[in-house]
Amino acid sequence: MQSSSHGSLPNYHRLPDNVTLYSEEGAYPLRLETNGKWVGSNMEITTTLKEDELSVALSAPKSTVKHVHLRWRGELDSVRLVLGDAWERGYGDLEWTVLDPSRVMPWYYAVWDGKATHCQGVRTSPKAFCFWQVDTEGISLWADVRSGGAGVQLGERTLHICDILIRDGKDGETPFAAIHAFCRQMCLHPLLPKEPVYGHNDWYYAYGKNSSKQILEDAHRIVSFSPTGKNRPFTVIDAGWQPPHGGCDGGVWDRGNEKFPDMPGLATDIKRAGAHPGIWIRPLCAASDTPDTWRLPRDRAYLDPTVPDALEKVAKDIARIHQWGFEMIKHDFSTADILGRWGFQMGATPTNDGWTFAEGPKRTSAEVIHELYQTIRHAAGDSLVLGCNTVSHLSAGLFELCRIGDDTSGQEWARTRKMGVNSLAFRCVQQTAFYTVDPDCVGVTNDIPWHYNRQWLDLVARSGTMLFLSLAPDAMNIEVERDVRNALEVAAKPQPLGEPLDWQQTLLPIKWKLMGNDTRYIWVGQEGVSPF
Repeated sequence: MQSSSHGSLPNYHRLPDNVTLYSEEGAYPLRLETNGKWVGSNMEITTTLKEDELSVALSAPKSTVKHVHLRWRGELDSVRLVLGDAWERGYGDLEWTVLDPSRVMPWYYAVWDGKATHCQGVRTSPKAFCFWQVDTEGISLWADVRSGGAGVQLGERTLHICDILIRDGKDGETPFAAIHAFCRQMCLHPLLPKEPVYGHNDWYYAYGKNSSKQILEDAHRIVSFSPTGKNRPFTVIDAGWQPPHGGCDGGVWDRGNEKFPDMPGLATDIKRAGAHPGIWIRPLCAASDTPDTWRLPRDRAYLDPTVPDALEKVAKDIARIHQWGFEMIKHDFSTADILGRWGFQMGATPTNDGWTFAEGPKRTSAEVIHELYQTIRHAAGDSLVLGCNTVSHLSAGLFELCRIGDDTSGQEWARTRKMGVNSLAFRCVQQTAFYTVDPDCVGVTNDIPWHYNRQWLDLVARSGTMLFLSLAPDAMNIEVERDVRNALEVAAKPQPLGEPLDWQQTLLPIKWKLMGNDTRYIWVGQEGVSPF
């Protein structure tokens, strides 16, 4: 890192001190030759130092490489707290901590020395799953270049692994402002919607037990509560519309089930009601009649995105939904479907060893997933794309909207508090820098006390991110309707980005700066939290 304004950190904007490659055969420390080239055993890493970045490339024509480790030495005694990101979504586990040498921090990290916040990370759309480790003696960057769980076989091509960026902290800026500025630095071309996105999703009160009639009623309800004006709300149909066809979630997306007999007609009716139609899909779910050659070797329940016919099916399914008239497409589960792990299970290894894609270990998992995302983006046309359970750093610049945390709830306040509040607090720094942040829904039901839910509603509405609600008809009363109307009035207009003020002391910040005002919330009642 370049000498900071406080001179408290070593200079890490330089070539690493050590580079080690890990292949199927073992570990290979490389030796530094001229021009930033590290060589050994028919493998080569090129580190190219530029004014504002360090590019890392791999050449290994005769080896199967699994991981690359770059190490910079330097004392970090001045660091008080460190913060990292998540592989895909947050799971209520994001926090500032003291130095932990074994802690895995995907994509980027920030360190705070009590005066300034300094950041280091990889530019978005890397060709490897990259994570950082920070300890008192230096920092490490690990790049997982496996193809599935097998070492990648590059042949004669050179893999541009990533570009490493650094940002020094500045006098007078908050840690939040520093990390938000660094997120902007990491993503050169974020894809953003033209207007604030808000509206309704039926999942957290229907949980899949939905119908065309019910969805149209949802559309009329959210329109009746929304402000008048050009920016109209969305009505998103979540899971439950697709025909049962074996597989993980049906896998057939060319029509609706008996409760959804006319999908294009439903999209038209939602528009006539005054809302934008949106819909959910699990694109890699394989139907029962899917050819075996299209299926993922790791788990035959899912399509293999390296199979051209399977990828073409994904493109056709997404394009069809766009042609039906749906203006937002929420695609879900692709990270878990491909890699077999949720983000909280990944740690240093996003997937199990010992498997690869149908095409063989020709490309890294990051390359395969990025191509899938590009395919979805292209097929969706001018519909907004919402990625759920998508790899954050590979989503940035391709999808307008991204879920930043695991599911909230219409049944358990503890889950909304954990997944919603924590994820919003620690990842809203990515708002407008990577995409528009989706903190997930406010599940308005009779199962969650309104004095808690109204606070979650207020926070999301005034945070400057997107607000979606799941409104159970039997939970609506005069008080709830008033609060919902007020929140939608705010969310329909651009707002300044909210900032957690006490996020260095807690996983669930209660103090926020929202729309220029300090606000305090109560997430936990006087009796505390049940341990059961």
